[in-house]
Parts: sequence; structure tokens; C-alpha cells
Amino acid sequence: MSNILLITPERCTGCGSCELACSFKHEDEFKPTASRVSVLRFEAGVSVPLTCLQCDEPYCMAVCKTGAIDKDADSGLVSVDGNKCIGCRMCVMACPFGNINYSVTAKKAVKCNYCDGEPECALWCPQQAIEYLPQDTATLGRKKAYSAKFAQLVEEVQS
Repeated sequence: MSNILLITPERCTGCGSCELACSFKHEDEFKPTASRVSVLRFEAGVSVPLTCLQCDEPYCMAVCKTGAIDKDADSGLVSVDGNKCIGCRMCVMACPFGNINYSVTAKKAVKCNYCDGEPECALWCPQQAIEYLPQDTATLGRKKAYSAKFAQLVEEVQS
């Protein structure tokens, strides 16, 4: 059984530890804009960590003309092959959640890859707003409920 990242927005304090840990892991510098996870901070004092939801049917993968984006059948992890990516940014535009980014440095699309099984964002989150848990029925149900709630919010904002 594989693990998934589970986000519990109610626990997030907006500290940014996840962004710093991610950017350091992947870019060797503490630079939140280079992170594959981002924290949305609202004026009402609410913060929500966001990262790739590993969609069942990823739009990013559907629009990738070079086949650089693939979904592993066993783990469900959607990943970008940097050798195939041409940096066109179609995947960035296609993601309805804004959870795939373009690296100006690498000139390629980048997204969460669960740090190859040891996600730094979950490791360094002091409030456990991001957790790396076994993909059992309960955890998967909570993740899908969060995803549906977030999708509804996106639709409301766009209309």
C-alpha cells in the first residue's frame, strides 16, 4: 500500500515551514517561490497549504503534448519527466488548482513528487497540517473530501 499527502487546512498556521523545506530539498535554497507546495494566506487569518492533488484524471497530463507527465498506476503519483518537458507551460495553465509550477531556473514544469517517498513538507510541518499517511479507505476518503471542497471553492471564485 502506498502513502499519500493528506492536508488538513484547519491545522495550518501559515508559518511557511513546508515551503522552506520543499524549496531547500529541491533547489538547495530557502525560497518559497521555488517550492512545490504553497500556502495561501487569507486576510481573515486562514491559511491553506496546497500541493498537487494527484488527480484521478490529471488535466496537466492530458494537455502535455510531449508525454512528459505520467501517472504511476501503482502509487497514483503524477510526475514530470524533465528530459521530455519542453517548458511550454500548458500543464501550468491546465491545472484547475494551480498546483504545478514552472521553474525559471530549470525552464521546465515542476510539481510535488512526494520527495521520492519522504516528503519534507510533512516532515517539517509543526502542526501536522500536511501528513504523509497510508492510503487506506479513511485517509483516501478525507483527501477526496478536501479535494471536492477545494474544487467547489475554485468554481465559486471563478463564477
